[in-house]
Amino acid sequence: MLQPQFQQLFRSDGSAVRAELAAGLGAPQPAIAPKFLYDALGSRLFEAITELPEYYPTRTERAILHDHATAIAHAVGRGATFIDLGAGNCEKAARLFEFLQPQRYVAVDISVDFVRQALGLLQQRYPELPMTGIGVDFSAALRLPPEVLEPRCAFFYPGSSIGNFTPADAVAFLRQVRACCDDGGGLLIGVDLVKPRQIVEPAYDDALGVTAAFNLNLLLNVNRLLGADFRTTDWHHVGLWNETESRIEMHLEARHDVVARWPGGERRFGAGDRIHTENSYKHRPDDFEVLLRDAGFARTLRWSDERGWFAVFWACV
Repeated sequence: MLQPQFQQLFRSDGSAVRAELAAGLGAPQPAIAPKFLYDALGSRLFEAITELPEYYPTRTERAILHDHATAIAHAVGRGATFIDLGAGNCEKAARLFEFLQPQRYVAVDISVDFVRQALGLLQQRYPELPMTGIGVDFSAALRLPPEVLEPRCAFFYPGSSIGNFTPADAVAFLRQVRACCDDGGGLLIGVDLVKPRQIVEPAYDDALGVTAAFNLNLLLNVNRLLGADFRTTDWHHVGLWNETESRIEMHLEARHDVVARWPGGERRFGAGDRIHTENSYKHRPDDFEVLLRDAGFARTLRWSDERGWFAVFWACV
């Protein structure tokens, strides 16, 4: 049986992280980047969110990939290097192995420790499939070792994570992916689509309060990283649909006047003031195809559910 290989390319710079957090908290509209939602506890809370009845994206995407697996495999082609961006527990990609029959599987996440156990278990199920875990912060720059980009690369970016990017930043990211693709390569990507407020808002503000816990846990992570003194009891979660921008916004709203302090800085918040923690843009199918073409992809195919809530695109060079 083969053994997974690991390369940790990203090295966290504590001073840079502290500077980024302090700058965000000190901005005219305070904000914390959504990547800080995903510490160890935050990642587990997000896994719980995907099981909630209100959270349609995960199960809808899973159904599309299952129902159209043969057509997707025909479009993507078999025998590619399958590069899983934001791999996590690797399960979404693993469901496609039977159909895509990849020549190599590359799991990309910010830390190889996030994928180490998952790859070890996956290797037991597919003992002859070469597997590599790469630790890189691809939200900042998609830089992968040249040896993992051969042969033909099929990138996989599920979960509608592209929605965390503004449209302009989404194009910039997609261009980086396009630059890594050789002839016959491309990107298989899940995209959440525009839908009525009464459907999309509960997915980000569920009745059990799991999403609220996920958002509030961000403050505990900021306390650890920045040395701040946020108290979760001073804040509550807000998830709202911004019709103008076609995006869900997540905020933390102060319950009353509060002062947050950290080494070298502080911020006074009045009751009702908010810290912006995440955007999740929802796209119209034709508009997203324009983004893919602007990024340099020549041809696209798409599959959707019957309700038109979610789509999976294959964009090739």
